[in-house]
Amino acid sequence: MGGNTHEEPFPWHLGVYDAHCHPTDTMSALPSISSMKTRVLTVMATRSQDQELVASIAETHGIKSPKLEQWSREECIVPCFGWHPWFAHQMYVTTEGAGDEKEQEKGILEGEAKVEHYRKIFKRETIKDEDRRTFLALPNPAPFSAFLAQTRTYLEKYPLALIGEIGLDRGIRIPEPEGPTNFRQGDENMTPGSREGKKLTAFKPDPQHQKLIFKMQMQLAAEMGRAVSIHGVQAHGMLFDAVKELFEGHEKKVLSKKERKKLAQEHNPDPSHEEEGRNENGNSNQRRPPYPPRICLHSYSGDFSNLSRYLQPSVPIDIFVSFSTAINLSDALESDTPQNFIDLIKKIPDQCLLVESDLHVAGEDMDRRMEDIVRRICTIRGWGLDEGVRILGENWRTFVFGHEGSIR
Repeated sequence: MGGNTHEEPFPWHLGVYDAHCHPTDTMSALPSISSMKTRVLTVMATRSQDQELVASIAETHGIKSPKLEQWSREECIVPCFGWHPWFAHQMYVTTEGAGDEKEQEKGILEGEAKVEHYRKIFKRETIKDEDRRTFLALPNPAPFSAFLAQTRTYLEKYPLALIGEIGLDRGIRIPEPEGPTNFRQGDENMTPGSREGKKLTAFKPDPQHQKLIFKMQMQLAAEMGRAVSIHGVQAHGMLFDAVKELFEGHEKKVLSKKERKKLAQEHNPDPSHEEEGRNENGNSNQRRPPYPPRICLHSYSGDFSNLSRYLQPSVPIDIFVSFSTAINLSDALESDTPQNFIDLIKKIPDQCLLVESDLHVAGEDMDRRMEDIVRRICTIRGWGLDEGVRILGENWRTFVFGHEGSIR
């Protein structure tokens, strides 16, 4: 036990895992992935332009087994497919709901249908001429049912893939349409569709529309038994409520001390952890619960009061919380680590902690940031570096693969 200093060698050989990043946003840096010190990157998709890119690097670098001793050096990413709330306005959902054939037959919205979609999404009673021009210049909205069908196909093709990045963001404003006046220097190296460096409009998408798209993806994760990486900004209460709506009625039974003692004496498993989907003979009937098995609140920005709602013993989902220097610490020096961050990290259970870079480019900077956040977490928790890297690595494997990936 104990803290660490930057003079102490960093134990990369024990396996360091980035729980959330976006290297496909800068394709020119992708060749560096297999030579990075960080052992595995959990690579997020967010919008139409990067779903296929994530799939393409999974072909070359995707992990093929939850057993790390079977990994080749080229196996160094876990692909994740999802539609980010920043781009929720680009999708439409009919009143009939996702998967409806009529929605897919309706296809891409153009012209007045497109303007009407954006009027509703941005909650405008009337539309000014400049609004209409902006709406027509934004991407043509697509049926969300088609995206879900594509995501299902990817999840079937890549059995270890996750869903992400998805979530809710009340603070988001839509960027101006791309063009000569809204295309920053250096964008030629970035995958199209990124918000990075773009001027923003006053338009904010309806949170309820974001929530609908979020829950549909959570339901797909539940159906496929996959973990989820979740974005939440200025919407912590709404986000928890959306998750709770999925598991409500399926809470774990919280046992009294007397009941736990009796079970321990009888050597029986805790019934609060019994897997759903068993028939009366105890055999699997392939029915999954209506909530994902595991979620990670990525670069969590709320306080412990909000987080504690997820950590109640009755919540049937395995909860993980990841942190990055880029988002949570705004690249502050280690000596300037905010006290509220220190206090939060101290309160989170060991088995829930993950680390991430949340960077848009692979390579040395990603490794540097991963080392930085690991060192800070270890210092705050009083872990030695070897101990902390092992704990964080075990947590990542459990988050991604479930308990079959655990080596505890």
